[in-house]
Amino acid sequence: MTLALLAIHLLLVGVLLPRRLAGSRRLQARPVLGAALWLALMASFGTGVLLAAHHLLAPLGHEPAGLAGLLPHVEPHLGPPAAAAPHAPGRWVPAAAGGSVAAVAAVLAVRAARARRRHRAALDLVAARDPRRRLLVLDDARPAVYCLPGRRARVVVTRGALDLLDEPRLAAAVAHERGHLRGRHHLVLLAVDTFVLLLGRRLPLAGVGRAEVALLLEMAADDAALARVTRADLAGALYALATAAPAAGPPAGPGTLAAASTGVLARVQRLARTPAPPARAYRVAAVAAPLLPYLLACAPHP
Repeated sequence: MTLALLAIHLLLVGVLLPRRLAGSRRLQARPVLGAALWLALMASFGTGVLLAAHHLLAPLGHEPAGLAGLLPHVEPHLGPPAAAAPHAPGRWVPAAAGGSVAAVAAVLAVRAARARRRHRAALDLVAARDPRRRLLVLDDARPAVYCLPGRRARVVVTRGALDLLDEPRLAAAVAHERGHLRGRHHLVLLAVDTFVLLLGRRLPLAGVGRAEVALLLEMAADDAALARVTRADLAGALYALATAAPAAGPPAGPGTLAAASTGVLARVQRLARTPAPPARAYRVAAVAAPLLPYLLACAPHP
């Protein structure tokens, strides 16, 4: 019964829900909440896979104890302490899973940090500083505005973008990039990329979820910029940068976040409409989703 419940959970979270939530305007109305929900679903799926693997490897050692079984070293009737919970999984299963996740995340983090370090060193050599705007100006005809996150973050504007954008639109694009830096969005993408690498893009939760989180983070940076600029200036900057970019693409490299790199049409349309109120159920789901596999695995059944 436990395996059947976990299988249904994995199907729902890994395949059906991602297709249902993709492009949701209610999630786009609160993009930070939307990104948190996608991360919660990924955590829930990963936990479900781990619990299912444990039940497959040790099916005879599991005696469901209900919610009381979630309390370590306590019997189901909440009596005196016992030696171990009746359904406590072998320590090596979560340890191996946690080690694998940590190793993949570390590899991705090191690769991204190296790419950003090389990019930052190149920028410090060839880009000119603009103290008034607190950014770097790259002598490149391709219009682009992007940020290089990390401990020594940079906001970069190309000469082409300076020629293309007037002062209010340039300020809007730069404010968008600073929203990325303040929100540490590169760390969110690191967590998502770790999940994608472990589970594969063919899983809808991984493939669709990666694209949706990237779009929601761009929208979150848009919202951060709107505290300082107008919707019209931000939409105009996004449209100008997207339509003026050559086929070869902007000069932003790996590990960067560019203002007009993801979902420009959807973002401009969002800026033009009145935001829809988010469903309260999404907030509850973002908190409850990672806990659901434990409840399914520990629920008493015949």
